[in-house]
Amino acid sequence: MMEKAIALIDHATGMWLSRMEEDASARAATVHSLRRLVALGIAALFVVPAVFCLAFPVSVALPLGVTTVFVVFLAASASLLAFHRPRKQEEAAAAPVENTLLASQVPGLLLFFDEHGVVKSVSGRDLLEFPVHFRNCTGHVFAELVHVSDRIGLMQAFDALRQGDNNAIADLRFENGGALRQEQFIYARMDMTAERDRFGRLVRIVGQLRDVTEKENLRHEAARKTAEAESANDAKSRFLAAVSHELRTPLNAVLGFSDILAGEYFGKLENDRQREYVSLIRQSGAHLLSVVNTMLDMSKLEAGHYELMMEPFRIGDAVSACEGMLGLQAKQKGLTLTSRIQRDIGEVVADQRAIQQVLINLAGNAIKFTESGGVVSMDAALEGTTLKLTVSDTGIGIAEDKIALLGQPFMQVQNEYSRRYEGTGLGLSLVKGLVELHGGSFAISSRAGEGTVVTILLPADGSGYVSAADRDEADGLVEFPPRLKQHAPSAEMMTKKDVADGRAKAKIA
Repeated sequence: MMEKAIALIDHATGMWLSRMEEDASARAATVHSLRRLVALGIAALFVVPAVFCLAFPVSVALPLGVTTVFVVFLAASASLLAFHRPRKQEEAAAAPVENTLLASQVPGLLLFFDEHGVVKSVSGRDLLEFPVHFRNCTGHVFAELVHVSDRIGLMQAFDALRQGDNNAIADLRFENGGALRQEQFIYARMDMTAERDRFGRLVRIVGQLRDVTEKENLRHEAARKTAEAESANDAKSRFLAAVSHELRTPLNAVLGFSDILAGEYFGKLENDRQREYVSLIRQSGAHLLSVVNTMLDMSKLEAGHYELMMEPFRIGDAVSACEGMLGLQAKQKGLTLTSRIQRDIGEVVADQRAIQQVLINLAGNAIKFTESGGVVSMDAALEGTTLKLTVSDTGIGIAEDKIALLGQPFMQVQNEYSRRYEGTGLGLSLVKGLVELHGGSFAISSRAGEGTVVTILLPADGSGYVSAADRDEADGLVEFPPRLKQHAPSAEMMTKKDVADGRAKAKIA
């Protein structure tokens, strides 16, 4: 009997509370109180008539006791339910006022839609900053305000919410509609949230619309500037390639005729002054041709069309060739040029011409920036499957805050008024590009006034190289110039005492 009464009370109370639309916590508290009241009432049905039997006959005590318990139970139940009803009604009356106040403080616009995208209400902190027709869109399909090309995206967002998604985002454009701004369109982003009932059915959609016109204009401006920069860079590369080709033809003639004059094939020169001038012409032409060739190689690297000729060769032969080319220059400046090559290094697979060009550029820079009495060293060693090339010097060094500037085309650390050394600033750019083509890494460690160590790591088997055709298929060109690593590997500075090494052979040019 008690269980049936409790079940009946639960059912009746649930229906009553659902009509009142109470929240879950209030409903649970009310049901708990009513259960306790029912339990007390059932217990009273046995206790109260028994007490009345002490004073009255049984025929009178039983009806009187049951009636008393029933009246008291009804009065207590009515009081309990009346206690909750006024509070819920008061909260419901205050809720619209509070919601309206909060909605007016939401950034942008706050819109409420039905499941078909019809606007039910609109508010928000920035309502006056939008065109007038936004304020009068209640009852209209919101898609009618959106630019035609953006309506599909908006409808897809609504459809996703109807299909069960809880959130969606739509990027929209609107006609300016006579607003005070100069833009033709207002760019906006709307964050949409679905509100559902306890059965999962879509009740309404809440959207927050924010004006992102300024950000969109900045993005378009950045894209335009990027396109202009890329176009200028392409034009520069084409210009360098064209000029390089045009300069090489007359330069070859200058070098050829200067060689003929220096060799005195068609008659003796009259004096030493003439011989000196011819030699200067030859040296200047050779230097200019070297610069032109570097510019041409750099333009090929930038365009992604530089092809390597991968072949096995002895790295010691490449180092020796570079040492032979630069030995006289180092001796004339009073420097010690050394090379240390690991005895069991064997053959490596790479582009020999490119590797020699890398070593010549690095060693040439080291000789240029090292004072008389200093040491320049070219080292080669094999670490596992990696070829390690190191060019070190005891020269002027590089300040730590200037290292990040190295490797940019035409970039030199010293300014054009104070620098004492010739150069175009292309050498390190070309070196880094060639190393990157081989799939290697490049790092510099230096201290001002103490010297510089340049370390290059390359796959010894040539596996790091990707041909131009493969790069085009992968839709990626070699980064030029490659970015310098922030943390260069540690390396000791080379001095005269470092020439002797148990695992290496040393030569002094």
